[in-house]
Amino acid sequence: MHSLIVHQHLYQPPREDPWLEVVQTEPSAAPEHDWNARINRECYARLARAEAHHRDPRAAAHDSEAHAGVARVVNLYAWCSFDVGATLCEWLDHAAPDTLRAMQEGDAASVKRWGHGNAIAAPYHHVILPLASPRERRTEIRWGLRDFRRRFGRDAEGIWLPECAADEDTLDAVAAEGVRFTILAPYQVKGHDGSGMPVLWRGAAGRMLTIVPYDGSLAGDVAFGGLLGNPQALAQRFTPYRDAVLASPRCTTLATDGETFGHHHKSGDSTLLEALALISHFSSTRITNAAALVAAHPATQEVQLVSPSAWSCAHGIERWRSNCGCRLDGGKPARQQWRGPLRVALEQLAAHANEVYEREGTTIFRDNPWDVRDAYGDVVAQDGEALASFARNAVVDATNNEQVLRARELLELQRATLRLFTSCAWFFDEVDRIEVRQVLRYAARVLELSGTGSRLTPDVVQWLTAATNGLPGAATAGDVFVRDALPHRDQALRVAAAAMACAAAGTPASRMATYDIQTIGTEAEWQVSVTHRRTGAASRFTGVVHGRGAALNVRLHNTQHGEGAWEVVHPHEFPEDAARTLLARYANDDTALLG
Repeated sequence: MHSLIVHQHLYQPPREDPWLEVVQTEPSAAPEHDWNARINRECYARLARAEAHHRDPRAAAHDSEAHAGVARVVNLYAWCSFDVGATLCEWLDHAAPDTLRAMQEGDAASVKRWGHGNAIAAPYHHVILPLASPRERRTEIRWGLRDFRRRFGRDAEGIWLPECAADEDTLDAVAAEGVRFTILAPYQVKGHDGSGMPVLWRGAAGRMLTIVPYDGSLAGDVAFGGLLGNPQALAQRFTPYRDAVLASPRCTTLATDGETFGHHHKSGDSTLLEALALISHFSSTRITNAAALVAAHPATQEVQLVSPSAWSCAHGIERWRSNCGCRLDGGKPARQQWRGPLRVALEQLAAHANEVYEREGTTIFRDNPWDVRDAYGDVVAQDGEALASFARNAVVDATNNEQVLRARELLELQRATLRLFTSCAWFFDEVDRIEVRQVLRYAARVLELSGTGSRLTPDVVQWLTAATNGLPGAATAGDVFVRDALPHRDQALRVAAAAMACAAAGTPASRMATYDIQTIGTEAEWQVSVTHRRTGAASRFTGVVHGRGAALNVRLHNTQHGEGAWEVVHPHEFPEDAARTLLARYANDDTALLG
């Protein structure tokens, strides 16, 4: 029997503002608000309801647009193996819950159909695990497995490694957590017979992990060739043994980014559906998933790992730490020498954050601070009372509010520190890109939560200045950090000002971004309390609202610890949703253009 597995790697980096925990407008994603929203519309939501159209038999052979209506609608998550990154799930939770629900329902349907689910886990953040320390590697794996269990209601049988980046220590760490298999490129494995069937890796410590090698040629033709424009051609590639008599089982595994089907290739989801529909009639090929294949055909052939290696770097894992030559624009000189200094700078910052966490955590946590961090994976995707309850249960004295609040800050410090190493920051060609800006914002958040921001910030800027492409006048990561990452206004103050403006407009808010809000007062003076739902940090402000529309401004000050300096905040500094709602009230006014 020949088996077919189609695996989709679904992932978006964390794009949320580190303080507000919402995704800001990303103009390059137009016409959508941000890239998560755009790719969900073009891909993830379409995969949940892929459509195939009945072709009109009277149409000319060359008329690819001719059809006679919708022939079938299929949730491809029920037929394709997939992993979905936890940071993407965080966004789907509130922005596209129907898409996440379709993934969960598709997994449940595959369990019913094949006895094993289509969904497999992934480390929580998309980090290059061979470049992580053993402690960070373990936490990323454990957080990913805990989050998977919460979302899919079962333990993960397999795990996807970001960028398929693997070395001996990474596979050993995965096997140590009880995971059965992973999927790798064929060139990452030495000694397999080319059948595509599961093979066995055995580590120096005796732990074993099954590897399912995907078809590299097929993956390349789907991602970069024209296969997604022709369902018949794709179906033929899916069934290479349809006319052969097989002496032993064979498997064809397609593994590629899920964004390929609809985002990179328009209507790729429909092409995939039509190809799967065509081969469903072939008795010689069985559609399945990796977990079911591994269970039905336990691996016995032992192989060696090419260590370290990844699916998107010809130089092992150098793309994420050196100027190895891997880049998107091959027509330009390789000028990615900023990659190494950027990693070194962030590793220095992470070491500082970890020292703060261990020193303070040893005092306030009942258990080992690093065990507490691992356990935080059970609730890290939530906020509010879930995080507060976790902190109360973790500290020495649950009645000590200051201790509980600092525990919450320390755990968020670790979350921000882990986010520093999101692989996208190193993948592309320039240091002044949206992906680098995002991890540098997490760096600014790390400085703030560590409590040493004012002292260490100049050092961090200096470390980052070495990250540049070497051309005269080119931006450095230090420039990007100062310009785009460091907050130039207290975030709680921005939220409080927006809350006052909403109250003055007659639409008081009880929550804004990740802040809970309490507002009292009149037009003469407003008093607002804002509480961060992740850290529990609370501030009180007093202020007055002036003007309307684009000319609106709020004059306020922090009264948490006596009289603070008065500041003026304008609508463009409000959280986006609040600014959009307030300004829309005056969209027809003569003064709308004059603010």
